[in-house]
Amino acid sequence: MKTHEPERLGGWVRRFLIEHLVVERILSRNTQRSYRDMLRLLIPFAVDAHKTAVDRLTVSNVSADVVRDFLHHVERRRGCGVRTRNQRLAAIHAFATFVGERCPELIPWCGEVRAVPFKRYDRPGLCYLDKPEIDALLAAPDRSTEQGRRDHGVLLFLYNTGARASEAAATTIGDLDFRPDGSGAVRLVGKGGKTRHCPLWPTTMRSLRELTHGRTPDEPVFRNRRRTAVTRFVIHATVARYLVDAAAACPSLAKKAISPHVIRHTTATHLLRAGVDINTIRAWLGQVSIDTTNVYAEVDLETKAQMLAACGSFTSGKAPTRRWRDDPALMQFLRSL
Repeated sequence: MKTHEPERLGGWVRRFLIEHLVVERILSRNTQRSYRDMLRLLIPFAVDAHKTAVDRLTVSNVSADVVRDFLHHVERRRGCGVRTRNQRLAAIHAFATFVGERCPELIPWCGEVRAVPFKRYDRPGLCYLDKPEIDALLAAPDRSTEQGRRDHGVLLFLYNTGARASEAAATTIGDLDFRPDGSGAVRLVGKGGKTRHCPLWPTTMRSLRELTHGRTPDEPVFRNRRRTAVTRFVIHATVARYLVDAAAACPSLAKKAISPHVIRHTTATHLLRAGVDINTIRAWLGQVSIDTTNVYAEVDLETKAQMLAACGSFTSGKAPTRRWRDDPALMQFLRSL
Protein backbone atom coordinates (compact mmCIF):
# COMPACT_ATOMS: atom_id res chain seq x y z
CA MET A 1 0.00 0.00 0.00
CA LYS A 2 1.29 3.46 -0.82
CA THR A 3 2.53 5.42 2.15
CA HIS A 4 0.46 8.50 3.03
CA GLU A 5 2.48 11.57 1.99
CA PRO A 6 2.45 13.38 5.37
CA GLU A 7 4.07 10.25 6.83
CA ARG A 8 7.24 10.58 4.74
CA LEU A 9 10.08 11.56 7.06
CA GLY A 10 12.29 13.19 4.44
CA GLY A 11 9.98 16.14 3.77
CA TRP A 12 9.59 16.90 7.45
CA VAL A 13 13.35 16.81 8.00
CA ARG A 14 13.93 19.34 5.22
CA ARG A 15 11.23 21.70 6.50
CA PHE A 16 12.50 21.41 10.06
CA LEU A 17 16.14 22.12 9.26
CA ILE A 18 15.73 24.78 6.58
CA GLU A 19 12.42 26.53 7.20
CA HIS A 20 11.89 26.17 10.95
CA LEU A 21 15.38 26.46 12.45
CA VAL A 22 16.78 28.99 10.00
CA VAL A 23 13.84 31.13 8.88
CA GLU A 24 11.31 30.91 11.71
CA ARG A 25 13.41 30.56 14.86
CA ILE A 26 16.65 32.09 13.50
CA LEU A 27 18.79 29.87 15.71
CA SER A 28 22.56 30.20 15.80
CA ARG A 29 24.63 28.18 13.37
CA ASN A 30 25.99 25.99 16.15
CA THR A 31 22.48 25.17 17.39
CA GLN A 32 21.40 24.32 13.85
CA ARG A 33 24.35 21.93 13.58
CA SER A 34 23.34 20.29 16.86
CA TYR A 35 19.84 19.51 15.52
CA ARG A 36 21.29 18.37 12.20
CA ASP A 37 23.77 16.04 13.89
CA MET A 38 20.97 14.47 15.93
CA LEU A 39 19.08 13.62 12.73
CA ARG A 40 22.25 12.35 11.04
CA LEU A 41 22.56 9.81 13.85
CA LEU A 42 18.87 9.01 14.35
CA ILE A 43 17.88 8.41 10.71
CA PRO A 44 20.48 5.68 9.96
CA PHE A 45 19.58 4.07 13.29
CA ALA A 46 15.87 3.99 12.35
CA VAL A 47 16.71 2.69 8.87
CA ASP A 48 18.71 -0.16 10.39
CA ALA A 49 15.98 -0.90 12.95
CA HIS A 50 13.28 -1.26 10.25
CA LYS A 51 15.51 -2.69 7.48
CA THR A 52 14.15 -0.22 4.96
CA ALA A 53 15.51 2.33 2.49
CA VAL A 54 16.07 5.82 3.83
CA ASP A 55 13.72 7.39 1.26
CA ARG A 56 10.91 5.09 2.40
CA LEU A 57 11.30 5.92 6.09
CA THR A 58 8.14 7.31 7.68
CA VAL A 59 7.52 9.45 10.73
CA SER A 60 5.87 6.50 12.49
CA ASN A 61 9.03 4.46 11.98
CA VAL A 62 10.72 6.80 14.46
CA SER A 63 8.51 5.54 17.28
CA ALA A 64 8.99 6.10 20.99
CA ASP A 65 10.55 2.62 21.26
CA VAL A 66 13.03 3.43 18.50
CA VAL A 67 13.88 6.70 20.25
CA ARG A 68 14.54 4.84 23.52
CA ASP A 69 16.76 2.32 21.74
CA PHE A 70 18.58 5.17 20.01
CA LEU A 71 19.26 6.94 23.31
CA HIS A 72 20.57 3.68 24.76
CA HIS A 73 22.81 3.39 21.68
CA VAL A 74 24.09 6.95 22.23
CA GLU A 75 25.12 6.12 25.80
CA ARG A 76 26.31 2.52 25.51
CA ARG A 77 27.70 2.17 22.00
CA ARG A 78 28.89 5.71 21.36
CA GLY A 79 30.12 6.25 24.93
CA CYS A 80 28.35 9.59 25.42
CA GLY A 81 27.39 10.97 28.82
CA VAL A 82 23.94 11.68 30.20
CA ARG A 83 24.13 15.36 29.24
CA THR A 84 24.75 14.46 25.58
CA ARG A 85 21.97 11.89 25.74
CA ASN A 86 19.55 14.50 27.07
CA GLN A 87 20.70 17.01 24.47
CA ARG A 88 19.85 14.55 21.68
CA LEU A 89 16.47 13.88 23.27
CA ALA A 90 15.72 17.61 23.52
CA ALA A 91 16.35 17.91 19.78
CA ILE A 92 14.05 14.93 19.10
CA HIS A 93 11.32 16.53 21.23
CA ALA A 94 11.68 19.76 19.25
CA PHE A 95 11.35 17.88 15.96
CA ALA A 96 8.29 15.98 17.22
CA THR A 97 6.65 19.22 18.36
CA PHE A 98 7.33 20.80 14.97
CA VAL A 99 5.65 17.88 13.15
CA GLY A 100 2.71 17.63 15.57
CA GLU A 101 1.89 21.34 15.32
CA ARG A 102 1.67 21.16 11.54
CA CYS A 103 0.01 17.78 11.02
CA PRO A 104 -2.95 16.89 13.32
CA GLU A 105 -2.84 13.28 12.14
CA LEU A 106 0.57 12.88 13.76
CA ILE A 107 -0.29 14.41 17.13
CA PRO A 108 -0.56 10.96 18.80
CA TRP A 109 2.92 10.10 17.52
CA CYS A 110 4.20 13.46 18.78
CA GLY A 111 2.75 12.81 22.23
CA GLU A 112 4.35 9.37 22.48
CA VAL A 113 7.79 10.65 21.47
CA ARG A 114 7.60 13.65 23.79
CA ALA A 115 6.69 11.28 26.65
CA VAL A 116 10.18 9.75 26.49
CA PRO A 117 11.74 11.24 29.64
CA PHE A 118 15.06 12.92 30.22
CA LYS A 119 17.50 11.08 32.45
CA ARG A 120 18.30 12.69 35.77
CA TYR A 121 21.90 13.24 36.78
CA ASP A 122 23.94 15.17 39.31
CA ARG A 123 24.91 18.48 37.81
CA PRO A 124 28.59 19.32 38.36
CA GLY A 125 29.34 22.46 40.30
CA LEU A 126 29.86 25.60 38.27
CA CYS A 127 33.58 26.07 37.63
CA TYR A 128 35.13 29.54 37.68
CA LEU A 129 38.54 31.06 38.42
CA ASP A 130 39.49 33.14 41.41
CA LYS A 131 41.36 36.40 40.80
CA PRO A 132 44.90 34.93 41.31
CA GLU A 133 44.03 32.09 38.91
CA ILE A 134 42.80 34.31 36.07
CA ASP A 135 45.80 36.62 36.63
CA ALA A 136 48.15 33.65 36.26
CA LEU A 137 46.44 32.58 33.04
CA LEU A 138 46.63 36.10 31.58
CA ALA A 139 50.33 36.32 32.44
CA ALA A 140 51.22 32.99 30.77
CA PRO A 141 51.57 34.08 27.07
CA ASP A 142 54.96 35.43 25.97
CA ARG A 143 54.06 38.91 24.74
CA SER A 144 57.44 39.41 23.09
CA THR A 145 56.20 37.23 20.19
CA GLU A 146 53.41 37.91 17.71
CA GLN A 147 51.47 34.81 18.68
CA GLY A 148 51.93 35.55 22.38
CA ARG A 149 50.48 39.03 21.92
CA ARG A 150 47.51 37.60 20.04
CA ASP A 151 46.91 34.90 22.63
CA HIS A 152 47.14 37.38 25.49
CA GLY A 153 44.63 39.56 23.64
CA VAL A 154 42.29 36.58 23.24
CA LEU A 155 42.43 35.68 26.94
CA LEU A 156 42.02 39.29 28.06
CA PHE A 157 39.12 39.81 25.65
CA LEU A 158 37.34 36.69 26.92
CA TYR A 159 37.74 37.75 30.55
CA ASN A 160 36.74 41.37 29.93
CA THR A 161 33.62 40.60 27.88
CA GLY A 162 32.53 37.13 28.98
CA ALA A 163 32.17 36.36 25.27
CA ARG A 164 31.53 32.89 23.95
CA ALA A 165 34.35 31.38 21.88
CA SER A 166 32.33 31.75 18.67
CA GLU A 167 31.58 35.40 19.46
CA ALA A 168 35.24 36.23 20.02
CA ALA A 169 36.26 34.46 16.81
CA ALA A 170 33.68 36.42 14.78
CA THR A 171 34.60 39.88 16.13
CA THR A 172 35.92 42.28 13.50
CA ILE A 173 37.92 45.48 13.89
CA GLY A 174 34.82 47.43 12.86
CA ASP A 175 33.04 46.05 15.93
CA LEU A 176 35.50 47.85 18.20
CA ASP A 177 34.84 51.37 19.43
CA PHE A 178 38.15 53.08 20.23
CA ARG A 179 37.60 56.22 22.33
CA PRO A 180 39.99 59.17 22.83
CA ASP A 181 40.30 58.58 26.60
CA GLY A 182 41.66 55.07 26.04
CA SER A 183 38.50 53.22 26.96
CA GLY A 184 36.17 51.57 24.48
CA ALA A 185 33.48 49.02 23.77
CA VAL A 186 32.82 46.10 21.46
CA ARG A 187 29.76 44.94 19.57
CA LEU A 188 29.21 41.20 19.93
CA VAL A 189 26.84 39.06 17.88
CA GLY A 190 25.45 36.24 20.00
CA LYS A 191 22.95 33.42 19.65
CA GLY A 192 20.14 34.02 17.20
CA GLY A 193 21.95 37.03 15.72
CA LYS A 194 21.27 39.13 18.84
CA THR A 195 23.76 41.94 19.35
CA ARG A 196 25.02 43.51 22.55
CA HIS A 197 27.68 46.04 23.49
CA CYS A 198 30.26 45.42 26.21
CA PRO A 199 32.57 48.06 27.71
CA LEU A 200 36.28 47.34 27.46
CA TRP A 201 38.99 48.20 29.96
CA PRO A 202 41.81 50.55 28.87
CA THR A 203 44.25 47.60 29.21
CA THR A 204 42.10 45.55 26.83
CA MET A 205 41.87 48.44 24.37
CA ARG A 206 45.66 48.88 24.39
CA SER A 207 46.14 45.20 23.63
CA LEU A 208 43.55 45.25 20.82
CA ARG A 209 44.90 48.51 19.39
CA GLU A 210 48.34 46.92 19.10
CA LEU A 211 46.88 43.81 17.45
CA THR A 212 44.79 45.73 14.91
CA HIS A 213 47.11 48.64 14.07
CA GLY A 214 47.13 49.47 10.34
CA ARG A 215 44.37 47.01 9.43
CA THR A 216 40.97 47.62 7.83
CA PRO A 217 37.62 47.50 9.73
CA ASP A 218 36.38 44.42 7.88
CA GLU A 219 39.29 42.26 9.06
CA PRO A 220 38.95 39.93 12.06
CA VAL A 221 40.47 41.07 15.34
CA PHE A 222 42.06 37.68 16.02
CA ARG A 223 43.83 36.12 13.04
CA ASN A 224 45.70 32.87 12.44
CA ARG A 225 49.00 32.50 10.61
CA ARG A 226 47.21 32.64 7.25
CA ARG A 227 45.82 36.06 8.23
CA THR A 228 42.24 34.75 8.32
CA ALA A 229 39.85 34.68 11.26
CA VAL A 230 40.53 32.13 13.97
CA THR A 231 37.84 29.55 14.65
CA ARG A 232 36.17 28.80 17.96
CA PHE A 233 38.31 25.66 18.11
CA VAL A 234 41.43 27.84 17.99
CA ILE A 235 40.00 29.90 20.85
CA HIS A 236 39.56 26.70 22.88
CA ALA A 237 43.11 25.59 22.00
CA THR A 238 44.48 28.99 23.03
CA VAL A 239 43.00 28.67 26.52
CA ALA A 240 44.30 25.10 26.89
CA ARG A 241 47.78 26.01 25.61
CA TYR A 242 48.71 28.07 28.66
CA LEU A 243 47.27 25.96 31.44
CA VAL A 244 50.56 24.20 32.27
CA ASP A 245 52.52 27.44 32.62
CA ALA A 246 49.69 29.11 34.53
CA ALA A 247 49.37 26.12 36.88
CA ALA A 248 53.08 26.37 37.70
CA ALA A 249 52.48 29.90 38.98
CA CYS A 250 49.09 29.06 40.55
CA PRO A 251 48.89 25.33 41.47
CA SER A 252 45.12 25.40 42.12
CA LEU A 253 44.60 25.67 38.34
CA ALA A 254 45.82 22.10 37.90
CA LYS A 255 42.66 20.85 39.60
CA LYS A 256 40.29 22.65 37.20
CA ALA A 257 39.22 21.90 33.63
CA ILE A 258 39.53 25.31 31.98
CA SER A 259 37.75 26.35 28.78
CA PRO A 260 36.52 29.64 27.28
CA HIS A 261 33.16 29.00 28.94
CA VAL A 262 34.86 28.75 32.34
CA ILE A 263 36.34 32.19 31.69
CA ARG A 264 32.79 33.35 30.86
CA HIS A 265 31.63 32.00 34.24
CA THR A 266 34.59 33.80 35.83
CA THR A 267 33.57 37.12 34.29
CA ALA A 268 30.02 36.79 35.61
CA THR A 269 31.15 35.79 39.10
CA HIS A 270 33.65 38.64 39.37
CA LEU A 271 31.07 41.15 38.13
CA LEU A 272 28.69 39.90 40.81
CA ARG A 273 31.36 40.28 43.48
CA ALA A 274 32.04 43.82 42.28
CA GLY A 275 28.41 44.71 43.03
CA VAL A 276 27.00 44.64 39.50
CA ASP A 277 23.31 43.72 39.59
CA ILE A 278 22.17 40.44 38.10
CA ASN A 279 20.15 42.01 35.24
CA THR A 280 23.19 43.96 34.05
CA ILE A 281 25.24 40.75 34.10
CA ARG A 282 22.52 39.01 32.08
CA ALA A 283 22.70 41.74 29.43
CA TRP A 284 26.53 41.73 29.60
CA LEU A 285 26.65 38.01 28.80
CA GLY A 286 23.83 38.10 26.25
CA GLN A 287 21.64 35.62 28.14
CA VAL A 288 17.90 35.59 27.45
CA SER A 289 16.62 34.23 30.76
CA ILE A 290 17.46 35.68 34.17
CA ASP A 291 17.22 32.11 35.52
CA THR A 292 20.39 31.27 33.58
CA THR A 293 22.25 34.16 35.18
CA ASN A 294 20.98 33.44 38.70
CA VAL A 295 23.23 30.38 38.87
CA TYR A 296 26.21 32.71 39.47
CA ALA A 297 24.57 34.12 42.57
CA GLU A 298 24.05 30.59 43.89
CA VAL A 299 27.67 29.49 43.51
CA ASP A 300 29.42 32.64 44.72
CA LEU A 301 30.57 31.41 48.13
CA GLU A 302 32.60 34.54 48.80
CA THR A 303 29.56 36.80 48.54
CA LYS A 304 27.59 34.37 50.71
CA ALA A 305 30.33 34.51 53.34
CA GLN A 306 30.26 38.32 53.34
CA MET A 307 26.51 38.33 53.75
CA LEU A 308 26.81 35.84 56.63
CA ALA A 309 29.39 38.05 58.32
CA ALA A 310 27.09 41.05 57.92
CA CYS A 311 24.40 39.06 59.71
CA GLY A 312 26.77 38.12 62.53
CA SER A 313 25.04 40.40 64.99
CA PHE A 314 21.95 38.21 64.77
CA THR A 315 23.89 35.03 65.57
CA SER A 316 26.16 36.38 68.31
CA GLY A 317 24.00 34.90 71.03
CA LYS A 318 22.89 38.31 72.38
CA ALA A 319 19.19 38.86 72.74
CA PRO A 320 17.82 41.92 70.99
CA THR A 321 17.16 44.87 73.27
CA ARG A 322 13.50 44.99 72.24
CA ARG A 323 11.10 43.35 69.86
CA TRP A 324 10.10 45.11 66.66
CA ARG A 325 6.48 45.31 67.87
CA ASP A 326 7.68 47.47 70.79
CA ASP A 327 9.21 50.11 68.48
CA PRO A 328 6.60 52.94 68.23
CA ALA A 329 8.31 54.64 65.27
CA LEU A 330 8.40 51.41 63.27
CA MET A 331 4.78 50.59 64.09
CA GLN A 332 3.66 54.08 63.06
CA PHE A 333 5.49 53.70 59.76
CA LEU A 334 3.89 50.29 59.09
CA ARG A 335 0.41 51.66 59.77
CA SER A 336 0.99 54.48 57.31
CA LEU A 337 1.62 52.11 54.41
